[in-house]
Amino acid sequence: MNAPRKVLARQRVSAAVDRIRLSPRRAKLSVLTVFVTVLVSLVSLTGSWSLADLRAYDYLSLIGRPELPEDGPVIVAIDEPSMAEIGSQWPWPRALHARLVEALRKAGARAIALDVIFAEPAADPQSDRALAEALGPDVVLAGDQTLIETPQADQFVRTEPLSLFTEKGAKVGIASVDLSGDGTLRQIPPYPDGFAATLATIAGADPEPAQRRTLIQTFGPARTYPTVSYYQALDPENFLPEGTFRDRVVIVGLSLQNAPSIADGGVDAFATSDTVHSRGLVAGAEIQATIYDNLVHGLTIKRAGTPIAILAILLATLAAALALFKSTSWRTLGYGALALTLIILASYCLMRFGHLFVSPLGPGLAFLGVAVGQAGIDYAEERRRRREITRAFAQYLSPALVERLAQDPSQLKLGGERRTLSILFCDVRGFTTIAEDMKDDPEGLTTLINRLLTPLSEAVLNQGGTIDKYIGDCLMAFWNAPLDDPDHAPHAVTAARDMLAALVRVNAELEAEAEAAGRQPKMLRIGIGINTGECVVGNMGSSRRFDYSALGDAVNLASRLEGASKDYGIPLLLGERTAALVAGKFPVVEIDRITVKGRSTVSPVFTLAEGASEAALAQHRAYIEAKHRDAVGIDESLFNELKPTLPSLEHYYERERERLAAMKQNRATNQPI
Repeated sequence: MNAPRKVLARQRVSAAVDRIRLSPRRAKLSVLTVFVTVLVSLVSLTGSWSLADLRAYDYLSLIGRPELPEDGPVIVAIDEPSMAEIGSQWPWPRALHARLVEALRKAGARAIALDVIFAEPAADPQSDRALAEALGPDVVLAGDQTLIETPQADQFVRTEPLSLFTEKGAKVGIASVDLSGDGTLRQIPPYPDGFAATLATIAGADPEPAQRRTLIQTFGPARTYPTVSYYQALDPENFLPEGTFRDRVVIVGLSLQNAPSIADGGVDAFATSDTVHSRGLVAGAEIQATIYDNLVHGLTIKRAGTPIAILAILLATLAAALALFKSTSWRTLGYGALALTLIILASYCLMRFGHLFVSPLGPGLAFLGVAVGQAGIDYAEERRRRREITRAFAQYLSPALVERLAQDPSQLKLGGERRTLSILFCDVRGFTTIAEDMKDDPEGLTTLINRLLTPLSEAVLNQGGTIDKYIGDCLMAFWNAPLDDPDHAPHAVTAARDMLAALVRVNAELEAEAEAAGRQPKMLRIGIGINTGECVVGNMGSSRRFDYSALGDAVNLASRLEGASKDYGIPLLLGERTAALVAGKFPVVEIDRITVKGRSTVSPVFTLAEGASEAALAQHRAYIEAKHRDAVGIDESLFNELKPTLPSLEHYYERERERLAAMKQNRATNQPI
């Protein structure tokens, strides 16, 4: 009786071991889970990833953000209307600031903060004494703290107002701010005596202590806070409603409107989390007001540390492994979409209700890494067959080269040859915005970009070009390789003209479809750059994987020309050698001589001027010569004559007019251009 029992026990143990023992697929899934967890965790520690996390915070923080507190600061703006009324450029006499402090105090201000640094004596000592007499314990003056990094040592330099201004009890608050690596202000400055914290203390509030890795919640774009002009605050009885400053905290600082956007920059103005939506900068005074309300009302968001971030990544990979434990199928896509939605929702809820920001990017990438990786492994296991070499190469090489390789397999090696090529780059303008608008419809986005790239590619192939690669929404092609093409430059320009014509047809179709569907059409624009020069063309890559491509300075310049076309408002730009080779077949005109990024030499830039008369071309050439001889001496009325004769360059001429006006203004004020 004992023997059968022992046998039965052994069978049960064996069955349990079999259940525990991992199948080959599950073993691979386990290894993949560990690998993705470690990889994403390491990547999440890099500076670039940290900036991506902060950008995710920017977008999430705009959803359901808190309302502006009713008792928040009032901004007194040192702005253009005040400069016009006062009749003086900045900086103003300090006696004027004394008048402002007295006027604000008389109007009932609870606390006053001057976001201006008075570190040097004024030319008029009497003006300094007047300001000193007006100051008191209800006033905060701005200081600055700067880190100077040298190879020998790092040194903190602290700049404070003159002691003359603090003898009457005025407080000093450090107004310096900490910008993220992308130049955006998101973090509470970690100074115990920060400007906003000091202001909150003298106003009788109990602010949160400033801590590192603490993020700011914004309330809106620039001028969200109640703002009055400086000249109005000097005489509130005549210019402002009664009680504007009564029992309010007032912050005085620069708030100029002549540079409200990211591209223009600004004096004491910063990009914030709201900038991803508004595209505008926020004045320093309003930044300090935002920090003030964050500290006083406990609205700051604590950024999760490394252990919490890695834990979130681990949980995401485990969830992915659990979802894929048995198999992958079409349901995997649904699991992925659901998981990403839950990850983003969890990140948002933690931020909004727990005041803790755990970025959804790391966990989201970790889940997708396991899901996509395992799906790829399963797919490879099912296929188990290698594709034929001709079919494999046909997916990323031109048909002509595939035929050559089929006839001579010895060319399947690394190496290249020198050739004179005409290289074309074409990029979709504003594709990032289009992709963001269609983020909920990735299939539609793919269809849209393929719908455009198909006729653009056909235009290249119809002119005998070789499509090197697609880089997202960008297309690169070249002529005169692998097969000889004596007319490579004219063929490249003809292809560019056909691409622009194809774009018109695609946009017309999109407009008609949008009109029929009752929605706004998504109009597409492209920029093209063509350059001709010596390149190395051949099989580039590694010994196991390579591609037929071109390298060289001429390729880089073609790419830069494509990027510059956006600034000039011209869809097609040509390099000097390309323009010389096609001048007999197409009317070309020079538009500028530039030094592109990465090159030290000046590069003339050309474009087509089809349909222009010889008189118009001669007049344009005269303008270019005058521009490079003495641009300031050009009469701006010339552009009114040029635009009707060359309508394709209308945007370019308007740009030149603005540039000329700026040069003349700078020359008049003896400022560098």
